[in-house]
Amino acid sequence: MRTDISTYDNSSYNPGGNPLQRLAWYYVNVVFFKSAMIPSSGVKCTLLRLFGARVGKGVNIKPSVNIKYPWRLSIGDYTWIGENSWIDNLDDVVIGANCCISQGAMLLCGNHNYRKSTFDLITGKINLDDGVWIGAYSIVCPGIHCKSHAVLAVNSVATRDLEPYSIYQGNPAVKVKDRIFDSTGNPAQQG
Repeated sequence: MRTDISTYDNSSYNPGGNPLQRLAWYYVNVVFFKSAMIPSSGVKCTLLRLFGARVGKGVNIKPSVNIKYPWRLSIGDYTWIGENSWIDNLDDVVIGANCCISQGAMLLCGNHNYRKSTFDLITGKINLDDGVWIGAYSIVCPGIHCKSHAVLAVNSVATRDLEPYSIYQGNPAVKVKDRIFDSTGNPAQQG
């Protein structure tokens, strides 16, 4: 069997929204999100809500962020989304409260089936529970659930679910230690 991309057919995929809404979002995303010219998080949060996203209070969206479909996005209170992040939400992305998506991180909800010659699209929802930190230039793959306060270290790839209060590193990411907080809520010193 050989891959034959000429037979690729994505017609069964429904991104949601109507064609006019998708076109309008394309231009809003280019001008207000992917550009570094508009630094205001307030404007960006308002635009996301207008396009159907659920956005909590105190959300901070840095310049040069790319969001595929806002109507498939939910962001909890006081979450930060860093420069050059890409939320490729071909499926639903749910980001909890007090999360950090560091610069250059990618949340990828889609991939292609390498087992089929037709290169079929595969999508999977991504869930980031409260307190999750996705390190700079890290990737979360389709269908992944990062549980409460999990950390994906810099330049790592989450190919399976991350357990709560755990720190993962590498490609594919593996657990390297626990994420421990002291009685005041600050990270505890670990040996």
